[in-house]
Amino acid sequence: MKKLIVLFTALLYTAAAYSQNTFKVILKDAGTGQPLVGATAVVQGANMGAVSDTSGLVVLANIPNGRQVVNFRYVGYINRQDTITFPLSHLLPTIILLQPEESELDEVVVSATRSSRTIANIPTRVEVISGEELDEKSNMKPGDIRMVLAESTGIQTQQTSATSGNSSIRIQGLDGKYTQIIRDGFPLYSGFSGGLGLLQVAPLDLKQVEVIKGSSSTLYGGGAIAGLVNLVSKTPTDERQLNLLLNGTSALGLDASMFYAEKFKRTGATVYAAYNHGTAYDPSNIDLTAIPKFNRYTLNPKLFFYFNDKTNLIAGINATVENRIGGDLHYIEGDGDALHSYFEENKTGRYSTQAELVHKLDSAGKLVFKNSVSYYDRAINLPGYRFSGQQVSTYTEANYIRNTAKSDWVFGLNLLTDNFNENRNSTFPLRSYQNNTVGAFIQNTWNISPAFTLESGLRGDHHNQYGFMFLPRLSGLWKINSHFSTRLGGGLGYKGPNVFTEDAERIQFRNVLPLDVANTRAERSYGANYDINYRTAILDGDGSFSINQLFFYTRIGHPILLTQLANGNLQYRQPRGDLNTKGIETNIKLTYGNFKLFVGYTLADVSQHIGNTISSYTLVSKHRLNNVLMFEIDDQWKIGAEAYYFSPQKLNDGATGKAYWTTGLMAERIWKRFAVFINFENITDTRQTRFDTIYTGSISNPVFRDIYAPLDGFVVNGGIKLKL
Repeated sequence: MKKLIVLFTALLYTAAAYSQNTFKVILKDAGTGQPLVGATAVVQGANMGAVSDTSGLVVLANIPNGRQVVNFRYVGYINRQDTITFPLSHLLPTIILLQPEESELDEVVVSATRSSRTIANIPTRVEVISGEELDEKSNMKPGDIRMVLAESTGIQTQQTSATSGNSSIRIQGLDGKYTQIIRDGFPLYSGFSGGLGLLQVAPLDLKQVEVIKGSSSTLYGGGAIAGLVNLVSKTPTDERQLNLLLNGTSALGLDASMFYAEKFKRTGATVYAAYNHGTAYDPSNIDLTAIPKFNRYTLNPKLFFYFNDKTNLIAGINATVENRIGGDLHYIEGDGDALHSYFEENKTGRYSTQAELVHKLDSAGKLVFKNSVSYYDRAINLPGYRFSGQQVSTYTEANYIRNTAKSDWVFGLNLLTDNFNENRNSTFPLRSYQNNTVGAFIQNTWNISPAFTLESGLRGDHHNQYGFMFLPRLSGLWKINSHFSTRLGGGLGYKGPNVFTEDAERIQFRNVLPLDVANTRAERSYGANYDINYRTAILDGDGSFSINQLFFYTRIGHPILLTQLANGNLQYRQPRGDLNTKGIETNIKLTYGNFKLFVGYTLADVSQHIGNTISSYTLVSKHRLNNVLMFEIDDQWKIGAEAYYFSPQKLNDGATGKAYWTTGLMAERIWKRFAVFINFENITDTRQTRFDTIYTGSISNPVFRDIYAPLDGFVVNGGIKLKL
């Protein structure tokens, strides 16, 4: 009997000792307390590890005696190390809280939604291009932001001039007129001033680019049916910034730019200055420029006044002057004749002021007053034809913002004026107009629980030509667990028509009659987006995987269409019908060590209904594929390869364009205050002129077809960046 008691006691002791070398831990989010599924716990130097289950529980068995270092890791969270002595003195599971990483996109503060929330906590779906990604894309085309936007899933830049390079932006297949581009909340790129907008904004002084896809009219009024792009400028920091960039291209282009920012005790300043030059370039030897000759000068000074802890003022000026000429290469180089006489010249002057006054009433509330005045002068010259005019627009807003622990409120009023005066260059009817819009809006973001947030908005706009528009919006964010989150949102939108569309820009507004306002109404829309996000750690925490799946739908009722009349003129008409875009966007990100792989797919099914006729919309790649592979060593190297696929597009002449791929390769070597970069763009030399024509008629009087593929082909650019 004594032997049995001794044996039983020994077994109990052995089991207890074994249990005290088994470590149980529950891993949770430090902010929400939600369990982290798929997090890892690894015993350093012992080749022992385990992954957390659906309750966040990790079990590590047979841990050696003594002091052991245990690493806890989860994608998007700061790694944690704990030193634990074994055998343990207790058997209960230990709770470990992990902090989200501050450097990830979750911590990017978004301003386009009129809130100060991070991107992870906004019910409205927002895509942000910032930091390293913005810096990488600016290496490829430092002179403008086309590359920044064009390589994003669901966004396509549409070239509207074969010889001058004028471009607009399409979101989810809809015309550029349905996308509103704003800068720091100011609408500066609409109407006549939108035709060259993408070409005259450089990325060096941008902090980030925010994109909202789908109806955003409740946030900023008319024009945001397809989406909204907010360009956020850099601001002064405690440390002085002085960035210089010099870039040259194999097509004999040059970009030289400087950005300075500094914050003093009660004041601060930023200055952006740039000179951009292009040389007439014809890689196809067809005597027409794929890249026009241009010279552009930009100066954007801005002052910051910090009167006290409650009140500050920002005041700035943007000025851009450009002369751009494309067309017959012989004519541009000065040896034109009767045969070589075609040209397209754009002379522009863009000047605007912005002012913003912010006054904090208390710890939760503040008043914001904003005003901008914009003057835009543009002249388009072709052989025997001239279109020119001046656009003066203003934007004034006053809003009250209140942020509490449970909800955020925004109440506001704004006034938008847009006046265009066309110069008398012929006997053709003038396209001048004067539009005024008064709006009021309210928005609430409510934290119903740590897992669910609801955002609702309501706007009422009164347009002096098209009457009153009622614009509700609703979005919801559900954080299902540490791996999954989902958003659902939708709203109404509108666009006050004017003559400045892609179709009119493509023909330089020749023979386009003024709008018949009495028989025209605002284009109205409704739409919705639904997306689901998943992310997890992989390969024992050394890598990560994330996927975002978006479903979208937008319908525009009675869209404005440019229609040819029997006398050859063109008139905007509004037949019975609608325009529909529906589809999906898939974004995948895979990281391992120093490697990052991005894969994006867009399916955009855009159809136009006119009466009983249904047809595919023109100049839309139904299928697009984006692939980017990056290798990065922090503050040392960046090497990237990319490949983009565009499926066939229906053209306005009834033909169908060819499918094509473009590829690129870039590299950057970084030192503390100096970097050199080189970019090989379109290595396969994909050009529309290699597999299709770009014009009909004669070289002296060309009639241009739609431009749906690159014209400049393979171009190498490289340069240096200094941080002083």
